[in-house]
Amino acid sequence: MAELDIQNLSGKFSKKWIYRGAAAAFLLLLLLVATPFAVVPAGNRGVLTTFGKVDDTVYTEGIHWRWPIAQKMHLVDVRIQKGEGEGEAASKDMQVVHTKVAVNFHLKPERVTETFRNVGNLDAVESRLILPAVQEAVKAATARYTAEELITKRPEVRDAIRMALNERLIKHDIIIDEFSIVNFQFSKSFNEAIEAKTTAEQLKLKAERDLQRIKVEAEQKIASAEAEAKSLAMQKQEVTAELLRLREVENQSKAIEKWDGKLPTYIAGGAIPFIQVPGTAK
Repeated sequence: MAELDIQNLSGKFSKKWIYRGAAAAFLLLLLLVATPFAVVPAGNRGVLTTFGKVDDTVYTEGIHWRWPIAQKMHLVDVRIQKGEGEGEAASKDMQVVHTKVAVNFHLKPERVTETFRNVGNLDAVESRLILPAVQEAVKAATARYTAEELITKRPEVRDAIRMALNERLIKHDIIIDEFSIVNFQFSKSFNEAIEAKTTAEQLKLKAERDLQRIKVEAEQKIASAEAEAKSLAMQKQEVTAELLRLREVENQSKAIEKWDGKLPTYIAGGAIPFIQVPGTAK
């Protein structure tokens, strides 16, 4: 009888611990599934909702408590994002321009709850706000410039588009960090016209350079001729009576050096003959 009581007690004790163990395991499993803690990683902010209602508190990086099932932590990336887009617009001179752009932006970290409540997550921000704003800003800026000016004034066009984006998106707590025009693409006929104009300008520039070179060469020749004429004039002024007599003496000296010692029979222009005395000339 005593042995039977011991066996019954042992059986009840074992079942009791089995139930407790099962209950503990269930609670542990429930905690692991429900996760009463939420982790906000670096570069993100947390938006807590209770049965769908957005809490006004912005949760920074770290671990935060939440009620399982009732509350959910939504992560919003506040790091710099990159978006690209392309589209067509008309220039001031009615040329069709295909534009490809890239934009860098980020959300205001302290205002992510309002952004999440009014717009949604980051994907919703890009599709509902960023892309339409970029398209509208590009079209508005393109319409203020001719197709040629879009090329020659590219930095000015870029700044105009960025300013328009800032004005439109700052209302939604979106900051534009950088905006770039990746490429402008024009029609084939416009590209051919630009190429022809460039060629004509190059030929015109070459002709102007050639004309300038010819003009300089002509001026150099005129200057050289004037200098030579001035030199001859100065030499002419220096010819005096004494210089003429000196030149005459020099010419007579040269004639004497060339004389062979024989006197001429007649003097040119005279009628008096010279008679040679025999023996005087040998």
